[in-house]
Amino acid sequence: MTRSAEHPSWLARPGAGAPCTVIAEIAQAHDGSLGMAHAYIDAAAAAGADAVKFQTHIADAESTPAEPWRVKFSRQDETRFDYWRRMEFSEEQWHGLKTHADERGILFLSSPFSMQACELLGRVGVAGWKVASGEITNTPMLDWMAQTGQPVIVSTGMSGWDEIDQAAGIFSAASCDLAVLQCTTQYPSPPEAIGLNALAEIRERYGCASGLSDHSGTIYPSIAAATLGAQVLEVHITLSRQMFGPDVVASITPAELSSLVEGVRFVERMKAHPVDKATIDPALKANRKIFLKSVVATCDLPAGTVLQAGHLTAKKPGLGIPAAKLTSLIGKRLTRPVASNAFLQEDDLES
Repeated sequence: MTRSAEHPSWLARPGAGAPCTVIAEIAQAHDGSLGMAHAYIDAAAAAGADAVKFQTHIADAESTPAEPWRVKFSRQDETRFDYWRRMEFSEEQWHGLKTHADERGILFLSSPFSMQACELLGRVGVAGWKVASGEITNTPMLDWMAQTGQPVIVSTGMSGWDEIDQAAGIFSAASCDLAVLQCTTQYPSPPEAIGLNALAEIRERYGCASGLSDHSGTIYPSIAAATLGAQVLEVHITLSRQMFGPDVVASITPAELSSLVEGVRFVERMKAHPVDKATIDPALKANRKIFLKSVVATCDLPAGTVLQAGHLTAKKPGLGIPAAKLTSLIGKRLTRPVASNAFLQEDDLES
């Protein structure tokens, strides 16, 4: 599904009826390989994602050599600072990734982690801004994003309502289209930590789109969130469970992403077509005759027989008097003979 990056309506407000935006989060899954980054764009597009999202790291601008490892996974980087440096792409390379996403018809997003990264992405061109959970209190960066007037997605993986209130207030004051995502910064997140209950409160609290940034490594929370009205879903992807990197355990494969997208679209179609149980769908009438039961004779019954309970039973198909009326037929007299297993009709009985 192609979304326009030039028009902010791709990030719908509550009640707008727009389909849920599914974002494939690449993050550092490319492990610093430009070729791998392009491969992920192709994989996300082929799976049906609406957007692909990277992270734009400029080590000198965002970190110091004293930054500790979240998980010491790298065999080639002495420090986490060294790792961020290895994850950097040049501005020309970022332009190439954005062009590739445009060619595949999906939105291009990347989370900046410094003002320099914001400025770089502003020159490259993004469909909107994604505020990572760790940047939610970076007020100068949020102010800068708000001034662009572009759509904004805010992750909330490590924050309570007070910090979320402040961030949402910045973008609401600037009239930016906004989505606030329930998120749990655990890799992987267990079911008990997903927090789907927050989706409704986010919508009510901020009057904006709500969504889920999921780190469970499964498709289940996202499909459940779509059922509960999430308008944005973000999931990490990995080309294989055998890939390298700290986020693999919290990621889904391209095949699983395809199933997720299919499931979300199925949910949307269900929600768009409520069923009126007060009436029977005409399409079901033929099946009613096959599956419902009617009253039949348990043995050959001559004309004039006064029906008793042992004379009657209910069997398929539904071609005669409905089974629900069986007890009301007890004591009725037959006007003509009825063979065993024959379906009783109203004109078989004295009025």
